[in-house]
Amino acid sequence: MKAPAVPDLALGVLTEVDASALRPGADLEAVVCAGARLDRLDLGDALLTASRLSRLTADEALLSGARLTEVDLDQVGLTVLRAAGGRWREVRLGGRVGVLEAPGAQWWSVDLTGCRLGYVDLRDAELVDVALTDCVVDELVLSGATARSVALTGTRVDTLRVGGSRLTDVDLRGAVLASVDDVAGLRGATVGPDQLAMLAPLMAQGLGLRVEP
Repeated sequence: MKAPAVPDLALGVLTEVDASALRPGADLEAVVCAGARLDRLDLGDALLTASRLSRLTADEALLSGARLTEVDLDQVGLTVLRAAGGRWREVRLGGRVGVLEAPGAQWWSVDLTGCRLGYVDLRDAELVDVALTDCVVDELVLSGATARSVALTGTRVDTLRVGGSRLTDVDLRGAVLASVDDVAGLRGATVGPDQLAMLAPLMAQGLGLRVEP
């Protein structure tokens, strides 16, 4: 199975900006903002290109409708990240996010590495070449999503919701899955023997089978 084509960000010379540049509808290219501590970050409908936000912390980050291309979100600490309908292409995310709301988002070549994530809502999203590596996720919602070339490696997901999803080349073998809401929604995914054993009771239940000693 082909691994996702995750971004190899080679950002050039970046211009340092302060948090005042991070505003709704902003058009920012080749900038870096480091160490900002905010109550609320609003980049709604913004365009951010070839840039880095490093060690940024906020109680609430609004990126709904924002377009991110070649962006490194490095060591962020966000209580809530709202990114509904956003378009992320070649984006790397690392850090801690309590709630990540991105329904209807389009993610192409997105790499989440070493993240601690609480509730992640990607329902009805389009995911192409997305990797979660060495992450911990409390709840991952892919209900209604279309996912192609997605891999979870060294990642634990306590609850995976996949009802109505459309999966192609989704590799779950490197993940620890504590529970899955809808086994039928995993059609098109690849799992390992241990995961299959965990899923067996749910599969039996879906087929109406009774399993007795």
